[in-house]
Amino acid sequence: MTSDVVAAKVATDDRNLEVSEAPAWIAIVFFVSGFAALVYQVVWQRALFAIFGINTEAVTVVVTVFLLGLGVGSIVGGLFSRVVRHPLLLFAISEFGIAGFGLVSLDLFKRVGSNAFDLSPVATAITTFLLLLAPTLLMGMTLPLLVVYLVRQSGNVGRSMSLLYFVNTAGSGLASLAAVFLLMPRLGEHGSVRVAAFANFAVGVVVLAQHLRRRDEP
Repeated sequence: MTSDVVAAKVATDDRNLEVSEAPAWIAIVFFVSGFAALVYQVVWQRALFAIFGINTEAVTVVVTVFLLGLGVGSIVGGLFSRVVRHPLLLFAISEFGIAGFGLVSLDLFKRVGSNAFDLSPVATAITTFLLLLAPTLLMGMTLPLLVVYLVRQSGNVGRSMSLLYFVNTAGSGLASLAAVFLLMPRLGEHGSVRVAAFANFAVGVVVLAQHLRRRDEP
């Protein structure tokens, strides 16, 4: 009798574990999203350096602004995740927004830079922040939105966070190598940005499709 109870408990635990496992598509889309984000960072840094110059101050400003935008976006995404019913829809919209900005980003940087040669360091920092605010904010929003969806599905906060951080970081790491050794040498800045924008668009389509399948779920 005892062995039957133990066997039943093990079977129940196995079923619960299966339910709590994250769908494979989540890992894939966030990996691709992280890949695209790092391609943008590499390309945008080079483009902004060409505009504002390459020195310690310029490097510090660009990296700081990029990370600051991601941090602000994470806060905003966390606030939205508490009130939105369909985080996947907002995630998809964010990816489409990033893709749209990516396609026009280099031309926008060039136009702004043509009128910003004589800016002071403070004005340069503010200009860079404003240029990168929209895309980095949207990038930062994606993690909390996907986390809240995954937690609702699995009920496991720790596993959800660790999985998403892992796949996003892995995508970013691969992108840092691909951008330097493959994309930039062969496609240039504009071609590399188009690859990243296509990746964001594809992620948005996949996530939107998943949302439409699940929109009637509580």
